[in-house]
Amino acid sequence: MRKIVLPGDFLSNNTKLASYGTYVEGERVYAKILGLLEETDNSIKVIPLKGKYTPSVGDTVIGIVNEISANGWNLDINSPYQAFLPASENPETKPGKKLNEVLDMGDSVITKVVNIDPRMKVTVTMREKICRAIRFGRIVAINPARIPRVIGKKGSMIKLIKNELEVQIVVGQNGLIWLNGDRKKISIAEEVIYLIEEEAHTEGLTDRVAEFIRRRKNVQT
Repeated sequence: MRKIVLPGDFLSNNTKLASYGTYVEGERVYAKILGLLEETDNSIKVIPLKGKYTPSVGDTVIGIVNEISANGWNLDINSPYQAFLPASENPETKPGKKLNEVLDMGDSVITKVVNIDPRMKVTVTMREKICRAIRFGRIVAINPARIPRVIGKKGSMIKLIKNELEVQIVVGQNGLIWLNGDRKKISIAEEVIYLIEEEAHTEGLTDRVAEFIRRRKNVQT
């Protein structure tokens, strides 16, 4: 399985393996960018997510805190543009509570885009039902251009995955997807999402996905 890594994540003690998308500090290798970890016998590299996301008002996006300011958090949203989550737009913000005690560096959150100014300053909120800090579950990353196929017509593909595997799924338009539920079923859901990403251009995908899920469930029972 491909693993999403964040800037600063520890990758290895073997500095000889450091390759694209990594940096060495002391005797350790760290991720330089947000992307997918690729490990071989000869190298460790981080592959940037393809097809950078362009935000639109109303989008659901999963962001990763990369800076804490006096009045909110800057988020990496897999875009050329950062998003800003004001402290006032996070229901967990309380008087006397430090912002880094609410959300710290590297924390992930589900948000909604509420404003984009002419300079492409993106503002997001957590004051909607779908929004939350991600404290558990798994985040998977795909090409943002494939997100509509993961959702399906009128949400048909997501409904199929949820119903067959009984997992929670929140799809970010920015290519990050949150999964929560039974660990084995989450793993199947992750495989399914990567299958959809790879075969998004093909016909009959829904039927193939349904059959794939049935086969994987039978293997695990």
